[in-house]
This record gives sequence, C-alpha cells and structure tokens, in this order.
Amino acid sequence: MLCDECKSRTACMHIIKIVNNQKTEKNLCAECAKAAGEISLSFDTQSYVHDFLKGIFNHGLFVDPQMLRGQESCSECGMTYTDFNRKGKVGCSACYTVFGGQFEPLLKRIHGSSSHTGKIPKRNGGTLKIRQQIKKIRQQLEQYVINEEYEKAVLLRDEIKNLEKEIGLNGKGE
Repeated sequence: MLCDECKSRTACMHIIKIVNNQKTEKNLCAECAKAAGEISLSFDTQSYVHDFLKGIFNHGLFVDPQMLRGQESCSECGMTYTDFNRKGKVGCSACYTVFGGQFEPLLKRIHGSSSHTGKIPKRNGGTLKIRQQIKKIRQQLEQYVINEEYEKAVLLRDEIKNLEKEIGLNGKGE
C-alpha cells in the first residue's frame, strides 16, 4: 500500500484521528508521518509513552476541567493534578491514593477498566470467570439495596445463587 501523502513510498503506519467526533484515517510512510508531526521516531520507550500520554492530556481528551479547580496536592511529594497532566506521570505511590478518584475515569477510558483482571488460566478459568462475575453482580446488588431498588436486587440475588450452584459454592460465598 502506498503512502496517502507522497504516493511513492510504502505506507508503514495507519493513523486514525478522531477530532470533534469526525474520524480521519491515513496510511503514511515514516518520512511523511514524521514531517506531519504525527509520530516521534524515537525508540526510547519510556519517553514515547510519556509523550503519548502528555499529548492525550494536552488535547483535553481525558481531563475534566472541574477536577483541576481543587488543586489538591500529594502530602508526600507535593504534586498536584495539574502537574500530573503536564508530566504524564505521578510523583510517588501516595499520588494514587490522593488522586484515585480522578485516575479512575482516566484508567477506564484508556484500559477499559480501572481494576486489573489479569490472564485467566485455561484449566480452571471457567470457575474464576464465574467468581469474578459474581463479585461484579454483588457490587451491583449492593447499589440496588442502597438505592432501595429491591425488585432489581432480588433478580441479582437469584442470578448469584444460580452462578454459585454452577460452580458448586452452595451459597457459601467466596
């Protein structure tokens, strides 16, 4: 496939941009991508990831402006959420506790989830998947009870019982 820009070199990158809900796709060679400022051909992985995250934050794709107003800072390193946006990385492990509520939506958008699920072994994976499903349903069940939506809660309770029977827990929990 030839480069969409120069039409002479072989395209080695497929770039998809979504701006204002309009999707544009390009197939570019390395030279045209570099000239257009689409990529940095640095092979320093750490700075590449840093630049990638910094670019995402600077374009406002993941930053809620209301989150920036409080300017809460980490008691260990003094970093603010604005500093995190600028640098693209946290200052210390305490930052995860301080900014946890602000990181959660960000992690969900980037990774699809804010909790690490890991790989599931093939031999006993079925049981593990069902246990994870039960855990999610229990969290949802708690929300329904808190919100006094008892009809929905009963349906989830029954679903949990059925899943527990399936893996042989007999309602004993985890």
